[in-house]
Amino acid sequence: MGITSIPDNYKIPGPNVQIDPSQAGSPTNLKWILLVGHPTSAGTATPNVAVANGTNADADVQFGAGSMLARMFKALFLGVTSVPVYCLPVPEPSSGVAATGAITVTAAPSVAGTLPLYIAGQLVPVGIVSADTTATIATKIAAAITAATDLPVTAAVDGSNTAKVNLTCKWKGLSGNDIRVQDSYRGRYGGEVLPAGLALTYPSGNVLAGGTGTPDFTSAIAALGDAAYKFVGLPFNDSGSYAVWDQEYGFTDSGRWGPYRQSYGQIFSAKRGSYSDVSLWGPTNNSALISPLAFELQSPSPIWEWCAAYTAQAAFSINADPARPLQTLPLVGVLPAPKEVRWNKSQLNALAQLGLAIQGTDLYGGTTNVPVILREQTAYQKNAYGQADNAFELVTTLATLDERYTRMRQAITNKYPRHKLVNDGTRLGAGQLAVSPLTIKAELVVEYRDMESDGLVENADSYIANLVVKRGTEPNTLEIVDPPDLVNQLRRLNILAQFRLQFPLTTA
Repeated sequence: MGITSIPDNYKIPGPNVQIDPSQAGSPTNLKWILLVGHPTSAGTATPNVAVANGTNADADVQFGAGSMLARMFKALFLGVTSVPVYCLPVPEPSSGVAATGAITVTAAPSVAGTLPLYIAGQLVPVGIVSADTTATIATKIAAAITAATDLPVTAAVDGSNTAKVNLTCKWKGLSGNDIRVQDSYRGRYGGEVLPAGLALTYPSGNVLAGGTGTPDFTSAIAALGDAAYKFVGLPFNDSGSYAVWDQEYGFTDSGRWGPYRQSYGQIFSAKRGSYSDVSLWGPTNNSALISPLAFELQSPSPIWEWCAAYTAQAAFSINADPARPLQTLPLVGVLPAPKEVRWNKSQLNALAQLGLAIQGTDLYGGTTNVPVILREQTAYQKNAYGQADNAFELVTTLATLDERYTRMRQAITNKYPRHKLVNDGTRLGAGQLAVSPLTIKAELVVEYRDMESDGLVENADSYIANLVVKRGTEPNTLEIVDPPDLVNQLRRLNILAQFRLQFPLTTA
């Protein structure tokens, strides 16, 4: 056998062309989004099976209008349309309870106007006339909510109190407790005020309550296989949900980051709460794979839409360049907390040290009223021995390692798929398909130089000096110590403003 694999005993004359694509392909790393959420009973998608989705209309059909998953898709689609999206419809907890709440009209208006009602961050305008009674207004509120089919609640006038509108989440579970109900979010300067005389009361804390139960992911995760779900949007932040997803994407032998599966990926989540509550919650987690974005209690938008907005920007940026920081990317489609209750820089700085990604709105003097990512922190805070560690504290670290080792596997398998292994210096005849440790080492150096050119790694000379490639005790195995120096990100400028009123005159 020579250069080709066509055997010498093939005797038919003429040119015989063997196509070899090993030198043609460029580095390719499939990266898909996976949104995890509840459908409603109206959805047509098969439970626990990921399904591709590409339009808002399809999301409504597959998962049910107003469902958590349909709303997640719509929020995500505002931020990214260039990355394939799959949705995983996980059934509501069978023994769970749906969250509920009520809006009560306590006083009728004296003038006509519009009630700027917000349900889960979505404006539901209700027209009011001066002759409306409290019962009439309640009926109008229920009708407006029912007409807005993509809301996550159903509404009905109470049977014993005609001025009261009962709201029920469209699915069971703890997650329904995150649905916020309020009015006049934008205030007078935003053109949103209640008609004079009109008064309403809302659920305690302006959120639904009483929802219980968390989803069972056993069947859903088992059905994922090793498909390229690199960006998982996970709106469930209870410890049980985090544990099972961290295991699926973890570094153990059975995890996606383990040595056998090598399918990689990261999980993007969110956490609503007061500064005190979130500060206490952050240290209870310790995952390099999960990045929970903290946001204020008073934001009208629900947690699943914050999660989707964060996942969208992470997917958009990492898909283009895994080493670039996510800071300043806008969280499109979610409403920030009112200005007077937003966390300040001191609070945000503390949260970033407690395993929480952070966001801010108009923090540097802007007026967009759109929250942006400030730091894509992961939940990783301690090593396996419980000691403080920052090895995986940033999303970009794992994203760059994903790119590094996906490229490395492609390069080796493309060029040396069925080669023999020999010692360095072995005298081989022409056309022998064999490699030595030095051959593979040279290939790794070439790949490193290519990645250096792409701005993913640095300090190639140090890498080469510390790279080890040798035959293992098992004669068919190469043992490699690969020490890439990942590029870092420009995140701060520490400036000493050493001003003068006048530089001294010199004779120079």
